[in-house]
Amino acid sequence: MPALITFGRVLFAVLFIYVGATKLFAMQATADFIAGKLAIPDQLASYATQVETLTGMTMPQVLAIAAGAFEVIAGLMIALNFGVRFFAIILMLYIAASTFFFYDFWNQSPPENAKTVVDALKNLSIIGALFIIAGYGRGPRPAEPAYGDV
Repeated sequence: MPALITFGRVLFAVLFIYVGATKLFAMQATADFIAGKLAIPDQLASYATQVETLTGMTMPQVLAIAAGAFEVIAGLMIALNFGVRFFAIILMLYIAASTFFFYDFWNQSPPENAKTVVDALKNLSIIGALFIIAGYGRGPRPAEPAYGDV
């Protein structure tokens, strides 16, 4: 059974490695998508300006690089069985936030929102798989009696 779990975890991680690499290789398209969906709040505008000045890039470009790099790193860590729980929990939060901000199917009328609803449900399924990975952790546990010292 542990070999199947390891194989499944590696195959699952390929999704994040591929999507993250795609974001990095098509950084401008990713930045344009982020710019169209996300607005920097006024409270963070001064910090965003500082980051833009420091990096010489627009904030959507910085976020595209950060998102792509995070997905590649998190996918590799899950595949290599290093910090699995930590990265699974962080990915859960990341996917929940990205689903909320980028798949706003509740603002679309029913015939046009079908693809967006399916994409949001796929993300929900991925979050469920991450719960399983986080619950299982790094690997098999030693056998313990179910009811203690009975």
